[in-house]
Amino acid sequence: LFNGVDITDKSCNINLHRQKMGMVFQHFNLFPHMTILRNMTLAPVKLLHKSQEAADAQALKLLQRVGLGDRGNAYPAQLSGGQKQRVAIVRALMMEPEVMLFDEPTSALDPISTTRIEELAMELKSKYTIIIVTHNMQQALRISNKTAFFLLGELVECDDTEKIFSKPQDKRTEDYITGRFG
Repeated sequence: LFNGVDITDKSCNINLHRQKMGMVFQHFNLFPHMTILRNMTLAPVKLLHKSQEAADAQALKLLQRVGLGDRGNAYPAQLSGGQKQRVAIVRALMMEPEVMLFDEPTSALDPISTTRIEELAMELKSKYTIIIVTHNMQQALRISNKTAFFLLGELVECDDTEKIFSKPQDKRTEDYITGRFG
C-alpha cells in the first residue's frame, strides 16, 4: 500500500505513484552521454515541468550538499563509484519524492564511499521514508529503525531493528545475523 492505494492492483495507475518514489539502483543507471547536471535535471524538466533554470539551481544545491558541487559538468565515466551513487541519490531527490527506495546502495563501493552513502541515508531518513534492500545486516543495524528479514522470498520476521538484532524470534534470523546460516 502506498498512500492507502494498493499499487499492485491492475486498475492502479502505477505511474502516478512512481512519481512520488525515488529509486536508487545498485548500478547507478546514469546516462553515460549526458553530463551529471543533465542526468539530474532531465526528469524534473520533462515530468514535473520545472524550468531548466529552476532544475539546474536545485541540482547544483543538492550536488553541493553531497560534496559534488564541482562535478555538474562531468560525465559519469569521470566519477568514482561512490560519486556516481551520490549522484543517483540526488537524481532521485530531484523528483521531490515521498519515499526513497534503495537497492543495495553500497554493494560495489569501497569502505569510504560506503560510509558516505550510509551517512547520507541517515540524514535523509529524517525527511523521507527510506526502504533499503541489503544483504549487509550490519548496515541494516546502523541505518534502520525497522527491519524485515526475508529468506528465499519469504518474510521470516519484521520488527524494530534493535529487537531483531538483540532478540530475534526466528532461528533463521538469528543464524543469518550471527553468520551461522548455510
